[in-house]
Amino acid sequence: MFRSSKASKAYRAPSTGYSTVLLAAVLLAASCGGSEGMPSDRTRLLVSAASSLTDVFGEIEARFEESAPGVDVVLNLGASSLLREQIFSGAPAGVYASASPDIMRQVDEAGYLDGPFRVFARSRLAIVVPRGNPAGIAKLEDLGRDALLVGLCAEGAPCGYFARRALAKAGVAPAVDTEEPNVRALLTKVEEAEIDAAVVYATDIAAAEGVEGIPIPDPYNVMVEYLIAVVEGAPAPEAAADFAAFVLSAEGGRILERHGFSLP
Repeated sequence: MFRSSKASKAYRAPSTGYSTVLLAAVLLAASCGGSEGMPSDRTRLLVSAASSLTDVFGEIEARFEESAPGVDVVLNLGASSLLREQIFSGAPAGVYASASPDIMRQVDEAGYLDGPFRVFARSRLAIVVPRGNPAGIAKLEDLGRDALLVGLCAEGAPCGYFARRALAKAGVAPAVDTEEPNVRALLTKVEEAEIDAAVVYATDIAAAEGVEGIPIPDPYNVMVEYLIAVVEGAPAPEAAADFAAFVLSAEGGRILERHGFSLP
């Protein structure tokens, strides 16, 4: 059982591969004193969360800190697979929120979780195109057109794995022009009209600017589950458990639903 935000402070995992230098940046962010204008005696809590949770966890962070003024939450945002490697390498995460049950199980089986993990939200896939849909895309099969510039997340990231599953179910084999490390990096390519289309989470489309979403029918779609857990050896275990409990609470659920997520 779990013991019972400010997006501007978020640390976003980089768009390239993992390195010890980047891990050191996370360690520094978690170990330094309070943010400017904040008491330095606040408990610092590092929450490592899938980048597709950027906006909703920004709001959850703010609401949680209102209820727990002695805690300073820092969001560490990136692909679930990259965050897993950071935890394996000793990053001081207190809470881990993953977009992949398989990756969460890997962290659990390696002994890095303090207690059980729980599903707290669900999302689905959708096609995202630049505003106005200049390529005239209407369905998943259109992504097989050779003339299109198509982007996917890297295969190791959950958004890339799930997108490939959906495309395979539809019998579509697009020529992928770019592979991005996480869903937010991929969305940026679409927002800037550098590519014609991508497959992302529907909840990310709602938070993006300059894009439109095209639904993927149920027979081809994938239900994505988000899971949360307290990390073993968390520097602030009580604060970590409280944050996880808040995400799972009725108030946390209402915030998730406002951002387009469905509840388990």
